[in-house]
Amino acid sequence: MLTIDESAPVIVRLSTEINAPLERVWSLHTDIDDWPVWNPDIDQARMEGPLTEGASFTWRTHGMEITSTVHELVPGARIVWGGPAHGIQGVHVWTFEQSGDRVVVRTEESWSGAPVDAATDQLAAALRTSLEDWLTCLKNRAEKLS
Repeated sequence: MLTIDESAPVIVRLSTEINAPLERVWSLHTDIDDWPVWNPDIDQARMEGPLTEGASFTWRTHGMEITSTVHELVPGARIVWGGPAHGIQGVHVWTFEQSGDRVVVRTEESWSGAPVDAATDQLAAALRTSLEDWLTCLKNRAEKLS
């Protein structure tokens, strides 16, 4: 299994419980073209072809255009993507686990690179806020569809 860069200067780990079926949560999260519908921090997102390991997608968030590559995909359970953006090398791991009638979603992301070295505290705070917001939006959307 692929993991984040444990030696990176910025690492954020978060989780949430969502009161919705695993299939719905997974579908929302992996329908990349639809991210802007439920996550207002994402201006646009476009998957190039089917969601498979090695596939890339582009998205725009917080003024940054990002191209990410899917490194690992375990349908219904785990997705890992990453790539460079504006000098930052990011690795993002998402896991999904059924727990009774809820889904536990865990996210962890690492950032490294010269911009991170120059502003570690600020970028760590920005990443934490971004991931908190993402989890909240995913939870709200999945539970609203119940």
